Amino acid sequence: MKKALCLAALTLSALPLFAQSPEAAPNRQPAPPSPRRETAAAPDSDERGDRPETAKLGDDAKSGKPPADAKDKISTTQHTVTIGGQTISYTARAGTMIMKDEEGKPRASFFFTSYTKDGADPARRPITYTFNGGPGSSSVWLHMGAFGPKRVAYADDMGNAARPPYRTVDNEGSILDVTDLVFIDPVTTGYSRAIPFADASKFHGVDADIQSVGEFIRLWTTRYGRWSSPKFLAGESYGTTRAAGLSGWLASQGFYLNGIVLISSILNFETASFDSGNDLAYELFLPTYTAIAWYHKRLPSDLQSGTLEHAVAESEQFALGDYTHALMQSDRISDQERRDVAAKLARLTGLSPEYIDRANLRVRIDRFDKELLRSQRRVVGRLDGRFIGIDKDAAGESTEQDPSYSAIFGEYTAVVNDYVRRELKFDTDLPYEILTGKVRPWSYDRASNRYVDVAETLRGAIAQNPYMKVFVANGYYDLATPFAATRYTFARMQLDPDLRKNVSMDYFETGHMVYIDRKAQARLKKDVDEFIRANANVQ
Repeated sequence: MKKALCLAALTLSALPLFAQSPEAAPNRQPAPPSPRRETAAAPDSDERGDRPETAKLGDDAKSGKPPADAKDKISTTQHTVTIGGQTISYTARAGTMIMKDEEGKPRASFFFTSYTKDGADPARRPITYTFNGGPGSSSVWLHMGAFGPKRVAYADDMGNAARPPYRTVDNEGSILDVTDLVFIDPVTTGYSRAIPFADASKFHGVDADIQSVGEFIRLWTTRYGRWSSPKFLAGESYGTTRAAGLSGWLASQGFYLNGIVLISSILNFETASFDSGNDLAYELFLPTYTAIAWYHKRLPSDLQSGTLEHAVAESEQFALGDYTHALMQSDRISDQERRDVAAKLARLTGLSPEYIDRANLRVRIDRFDKELLRSQRRVVGRLDGRFIGIDKDAAGESTEQDPSYSAIFGEYTAVVNDYVRRELKFDTDLPYEILTGKVRPWSYDRASNRYVDVAETLRGAIAQNPYMKVFVANGYYDLATPFAATRYTFARMQLDPDLRKNVSMDYFETGHMVYIDRKAQARLKKDVDEFIRANANVQ
């Protein structure tokens, strides 16, 4: 079902968060952050920055006291993996790098995991800096699910969790065959911590997050001699917000990128915020409601018997046409028009016209997840609407938990804690923060009374560096970052016609974590491989 599209092909008429749990969507956005320089701790072993495992930052950092002997702590190990029939020998580095201010005082200990192909020419070998979102998420999902050389072993091809205890397998979908990889955990996620720990809130905001991750990227690039390498970013969910912000911040430092991979993108948070007075989210979520209803066979027979793309296309046309008009008119529409709109919404969502009318033609995510399979006493997932859960009762408005998140949380937690210690030989007593609420409240700085919107930052970065390309992967069943909202955002970026070809998209019959589905991951790998090879500018 591949539809790799250039932005030039997108038209609004043809257009076919984060849950309160894993990726809760904020509502505000600042202007791009102003750069602030930080310096790194000087290497105390070799020029690559590898460190003997000496200092632990655990107790002192947690107590809020800056460690007097804060040093990088990096474990280096050698491995092989077979990808596409090619055996690759590579070096893995897992550990922490110390960020210091201009006065030489430690500010943060950044945890990362990198994989570099042995014997490759750094000037020709691409490097991809990778992270997830949240805010508050570690890089574990893209690391152990999508792009790293190892992945979690699922129970089936759809991505359901296996029976514990969990294990890893070689990742046939890894992109290590085409690019070196650096997985980054922002401060307070993974094993990354502020120094002193009491200062952690200084890193918990849109501007501060972009700056600190950008400084880590600059530092790692310098420390490991990769300034001549083709450079890419890859982010998922709020990580796409971070990637778009970084595209501008890094460009302001003269750090030009070859490309950015956005998985389950969210650049404009107005498109995903169900606020009173903001009807845009209702319009742009409707095609995803249709896709999920189609998957669970809740649509009328003429739509159900056709393809997913056909159902979605009808839904998008209605969402951005008559439905938008009705919501803009709101209480001024006639009773007949209200009934007609409710009937059409019922056709496209699998919900009853009466329920939709009682919701004033506006169905939020939580209500849809609870209502679609209420008659079966089941709920559907938010990160991935294919997954089904069971609540205590079938009477409530919202689900008790997201079954699609529950299906992956336990196995990813167990696997990363085992893998980092046993295979990568990195030892610490700190908890690995998979997806933490410790970053709350998240600061939106200069974005008071505005929605987060970094689409303009990305547009400016493309205009400044017209060689930079963007690839966007979308899941049809994703209710955290709906695909129609992403298309709407990019269609409104006002990219010059000559630059619209810089953006391409693909669509997958999956949810937020595209890669947990085995068939989808194979195609995602193919897409990303081709994207990196085409834009690495290496002959």
